[in-house]
Amino acid sequence: MEITKWKKLASKYLVKEKWATLRVDTCELPNGTVKDDYYVLEYPDWVNAVAVTKDQQIIMVRQYRFAGDIISLEIPGGVIDEGETPEEAIKRELVEETGYTFSSCEPLCTLYANPATANNQTYTYLLTDGEKTRAQHLDEHEIINVELYSINEIKQLIKENQIDQALHVAALFYGLEKVSDH
Repeated sequence: MEITKWKKLASKYLVKEKWATLRVDTCELPNGTVKDDYYVLEYPDWVNAVAVTKDQQIIMVRQYRFAGDIISLEIPGGVIDEGETPEEAIKRELVEETGYTFSSCEPLCTLYANPATANNQTYTYLLTDGEKTRAQHLDEHEIINVELYSINEIKQLIKENQIDQALHVAALFYGLEKVSDH
């Protein structure tokens, strides 16, 4: 059976805020069935990075995540600001969160966090030859510790389920292979 897209018949916004929007759509499925209550979360697009220092250390950040109520070890990243390209956004985020700048930046992959209910994408980059060039410049709500790990330590952290954010584990899957090839 051929898989085809659904047809959106109507949309109504229930919540429309800066960081999250919830809408309910009425959709017609390919078999003619009408679904009148399909909920979609709209989020801004995100960027994240497998960021590698000149001495082959992977830059990670540790911070508290309120919704999950966890202290999370993650790769650096954040929201793409209006008017920014994904590459501009990741370079900005890395300087702000870590104080590191990089000589190389290449796309790794583009992923959806959950395309069943959310519409945003995450653009993932590999940045290499990083060096600390300034202090962190964090948003008022951010408390972020920067930590450096070897490639083998990152692999062990993944095996031990110590990196909770699924998109970050996926990014490391793509990135560690490329870092090993450099």
